[in-house]
Amino acid sequence: MKQFERKVTKIGNSFGVTLPYELLRQVGLAQGDDVQIEVKDGKIVLQKKEQITLPEGVDPEFMNILNDVIKEHNKAFKGLVNR
Repeated sequence: MKQFERKVTKIGNSFGVTLPYELLRQVGLAQGDDVQIEVKDGKIVLQKKEQITLPEGVDPEFMNILNDVIKEHNKAFKGLVNR
């Protein structure tokens, strides 16, 4: 496994790290792809976001709104499960 070194750079009010083309090619990422970032055991894990194919007749905008509602009320929903 080849290792790459990069510096953390300031981008506006955030920070970023560039990714070499060779690395993106190896994992099937391209410009514009969505990624998920999480911390596991003190390490940053970055992976390509899986695209979900919606069933016919399900509006993507509805799913986006539903996802926002679930995120907003997540604590309340979890509380209902424990009842």
